[in-house]
Amino acid sequence: MLDLSGKKALVTGIANNRSIAWGIAQQLHAAGAELGITYLPDDRGRTESKVQELTAPLNPSLFLPLNVQDAAQVDETLGTIAQQWGNFDILIHCLAFAGKEELSGDFSATTREGYARALEISSYSLIDLARASKPLLNQGGSILTLTYLGGVRVVPNYNVMGTAKAALEMNVRYLAAEFGPQAIRVNAISAGPIRTLASSAVGGILDMIHHVEETAPLRRTVTQMEVGNTAAFLSSPLASGITGQVIYVDSGYSIMGM
Repeated sequence: MLDLSGKKALVTGIANNRSIAWGIAQQLHAAGAELGITYLPDDRGRTESKVQELTAPLNPSLFLPLNVQDAAQVDETLGTIAQQWGNFDILIHCLAFAGKEELSGDFSATTREGYARALEISSYSLIDLARASKPLLNQGGSILTLTYLGGVRVVPNYNVMGTAKAALEMNVRYLAAEFGPQAIRVNAISAGPIRTLASSAVGGILDMIHHVEETAPLRRTVTQMEVGNTAAFLSSPLASGITGQVIYVDSGYSIMGM
């Protein structure tokens, strides 16, 4: 019943084959969506070639640079999408970053620069991409982002990313209220800890994963594909009545008291 044929989906945040965004892209493709993929440009073009090679089997019709710290590039990339696609249906926001030095030790040691950078990339970027996408999103469309339990509970060493995710979840609610009259839904998936390039920066991430495996009702953490399945559902008409929500995909860990 899950059919995204005829839908166009822009997926941000793929870095490698461990990225949650990669799992989402695969499941959107499997459901029939036409994909546009963005990558974070670098001076040597290494990310571009890596992501292009990884996503080639999904046959994306758009492959574009996107550095959300560059306001001009955000508008230029969305302008290219407008020219080549016209309109689209699904925006997947899988962007987060904090310096490794901000992800261990005392939270009060967070620097002004590190705090601003984490909030800009991990939280404000959703607002900016939603703003730039608003004229292009079709009625019935979907905006989806990724959050984590550390945005509502204290998780050791998650520190400034917890603040960023808390802001991100509130962004989801305000955007859902704004975009609702246009029949565009805005939601978040709160995924359990997964071994990714981003999570590797968090001090003690392996201990965190092992704790989830021992404590969660399903006695395991989740996979990229399980998050991708939920993303495909939330992006589809089957979820037409769901907006402004944070959906937990974490093997039930968030319900536990330890």
